Amino acid sequence: MTDITEVNKTKLSNSLGMAKKAGRIVTGEELVIKSIQAERARLVFVAHDAAPNLVKRITDKTTYYEIPMLDIFSSAELSHAIGSDRKVIAVQDKGFAKKMESLMK
Repeated sequence: MTDITEVNKTKLSNSLGMAKKAGRIVTGEELVIKSIQAERARLVFVAHDAAPNLVKRITDKTTYYEIPMLDIFSSAELSHAIGSDRKVIAVQDKGFAKKMESLMK
């Protein structure tokens, strides 16, 4: 896992919420995988406590398509950030993805 401050983790969570309101994310395993394969995904979040086969599937896809993937949130934190129960999220907007990646530095 990446070392990230609590302040930046909160900002990242808030950015996810804003991206959802803007309609710039897709959630759920199948939709995220389709987004990755179509090369629309810019950044993928997977819960670090998700099922191992889900984590492996998403890791394999993001590695193959060279899309950044973060596993800094638990499924509860991801769900809270977007207001619905999810373990995997793809950000499909370059601007949001860039802002989120800058928070990781």
